Amino acid sequence: MKDLIKNLKGDKVIWSFVALLALFSFMPVFSASSNLAYLGHGTGNTLGYLLKHLAHICIGFLIIYLVHRVPYHYFRAISKIGLPVVWVLLAYTLIKGTVIAGANASRWIQIPFVGITFQTSTLASLMLFIYVARYLSKTREEPVDFKESLKELWAPVFMTLILILPANFSTTALIFAMVIMLVFIGKYPVKYIGVIIGTGVVALTLFVLIGKAFPDSRFFSRVGTWSSRIENYTTDKPDEDDYQIEKAKIAIASGKLYGLGPGKSVQKNFLPQSSSDFIFAIIVEEYGLVGGFLVLGLYLLLLFRFVIAAHKATTLFGKLLVVGLGFPMIFQAMINMAVAVELLPVTGQTLPLISSGGSSIWMTCFALGIIISVTKKEDEIIQEQQDAAKREEALQKIIDRELAGEKAENSEDDYSIEEKNENPMKAVFGR
Repeated sequence: MKDLIKNLKGDKVIWSFVALLALFSFMPVFSASSNLAYLGHGTGNTLGYLLKHLAHICIGFLIIYLVHRVPYHYFRAISKIGLPVVWVLLAYTLIKGTVIAGANASRWIQIPFVGITFQTSTLASLMLFIYVARYLSKTREEPVDFKESLKELWAPVFMTLILILPANFSTTALIFAMVIMLVFIGKYPVKYIGVIIGTGVVALTLFVLIGKAFPDSRFFSRVGTWSSRIENYTTDKPDEDDYQIEKAKIAIASGKLYGLGPGKSVQKNFLPQSSSDFIFAIIVEEYGLVGGFLVLGLYLLLLFRFVIAAHKATTLFGKLLVVGLGFPMIFQAMINMAVAVELLPVTGQTLPLISSGGSSIWMTCFALGIIISVTKKEDEIIQEQQDAAKREEALQKIIDRELAGEKAENSEDDYSIEEKNENPMKAVFGR
């Protein structure tokens, strides 16, 4: 174990927070999966779901370990090649996507021969953030040409968003917001950002209007769901989402300060997505406000560490990678918690590293691996500087020692010469 820990490079604090979140996830997932166990095979045995979650977490940490050993600048080329591949996968998902766990949106594809389902939008978001970071770091020293940026930057961004939007509005909105934040940090001109935001709002409005005009079209089938969620959030009209929110609020209210205890949640038997979308409500019910604030605190500390990692990064690409991959992870967690307490409408965003699920955990770990790779590079630079300083110090000691030895020899030579010169003179003058 000690040898394994020694082989872990990069920011050890990020490693620690990620491990804490992953370890904490086992109890809520084990408890919240009872509803799925009853619905799935009628026995209520959640051991299979726990083992499945364990496998997902183990594969996730393997992904972090493998990715963090790759120099992060390699992802410049990977994003340029990977983005067109992602577009093909997103298009295939729209046409042949699989519906999972009763969700009425086709967001997953099934990997042939393996039987594993994969949510393509999670991979698409990572590739897009890396691509945007690559573009911003490339044009840093050059004045931004808006027309050129439309082709090189915003065309790929909107292409990706258009392919995600029909099945997943919340993910599309989150990605767009994070891209705007990223280009703002990357010092893309604010006046151009305003134009892009306005264009995005107009495009979304047109999409919704077309969806209202053609409600039976599969491409626009989710528009009605979005509208009803927003309408029900602003009114008291009851629907399925209100049922989930009410159960989530009952769970949170039941938890009080210290909670009912691990595994003693009642509302897990009624919440349809108790182990994924609404797992935060189950955490508060079982561990109370103390547990809820503990989870919130871990995410905020992880965010703070991302800020430190971005500040320490010596290249603009490294800084933008940490921001573009780390901040969306934290904002997704905040959205999940806000939905559970009805601060936001139901969105379907999971709690990173805690909610059950395969592709969401793996893509989160993939992003963490890249972030740690950035911090590893900075640690290597610091270590090289320290080694260079030690070598210089050792060399200076050797030089000082040699100079001291030469001075000692010179002083002895001067004395002996003086003695030698003194004797002949005595002989001459007869003294």
